[in-house]
Amino acid sequence: MVPEIKVQELAAKIKSPESFIILDVRENWETNLVKLSDARVFCLPLSRIARERQAAFPEPLQNPQAEIVVLCHHGVRSADVTGWMLQNGWHNVSSLAGGIAEYAAQVDASVGFY
Repeated sequence: MVPEIKVQELAAKIKSPESFIILDVRENWETNLVKLSDARVFCLPLSRIARERQAAFPEPLQNPQAEIVVLCHHGVRSADVTGWMLQNGWHNVSSLAGGIAEYAAQVDASVGFY
């Protein structure tokens, strides 16, 4: 079981000036359909992470102490990536429970669905 954050908690964090990173691991075609508009979002497809491992991560994501919330469509891929990150040296990573679909359903429908 990996650490999770609820969509309402993420919504509160987005509204705050808090320093954290949102790592969206969905594929490009998915983020072209639906995405969170926030400067703290980094889109890094799981397929690229699988190929390049840590080398795929831009500098801000390489900090093992950075607070990172990982999201995907429904929360399965983000849980996998969160677990992998925790096993590889990151310390403050959590998966968005229910993914962007749950965020759109519970917090902000204008984000969109697919």
